[in-house]
Amino acid sequence: RGVDMQYINGLRVTDEDSLTCVKEAAGAVRVEIEALFSMGLANSPMAGLRIRVASGNFVTAKPIGVREGVDYCHTGEVRRIDADGIRQQLDAGRLVLLSSMGYSPTGEIFNLSAEEVASAAAVALRADKLVLLVEGNGLRDGRRRLIQQLSLQEVEQLMRSRRKLSEDWA
Repeated sequence: RGVDMQYINGLRVTDEDSLTCVKEAAGAVRVEIEALFSMGLANSPMAGLRIRVASGNFVTAKPIGVREGVDYCHTGEVRRIDADGIRQQLDAGRLVLLSSMGYSPTGEIFNLSAEEVASAAAVALRADKLVLLVEGNGLRDGRRRLIQQLSLQEVEQLMRSRRKLSEDWA
């Protein structure tokens, strides 16, 4: 659509034009995912299986606001996850599809980090595991090898070591 996406301090600045693009993309992706889950693949274990998908306003968000003189407009962060609402859908046998958009109590729409939504949902649901597919090269260790899985203790240790590294460089 010719909209330049602007990133400052690792965060996308979501202006009005960018928000329109995000909403259109999220809607299109949701429809495609729902269509794929609707397929009845003959001669496969999926034949005749009806997979129901639920999506909705499970993510309450708040604006990032102005930081260091930068107005992030419609970029937000997770305020709350409706874990009870998600559990109700799961208990009814539905898959729950969460997007990277959240909604304020006043009806504003915010563009969120998909990783933050996934992490916040996993914490709110007290998930045993979080499986996250990301674009790019993934998380790397000190030798640039791909880290394929981490325990909570290993994540905390990695975060401490990276925090110390950034403090040493400051």
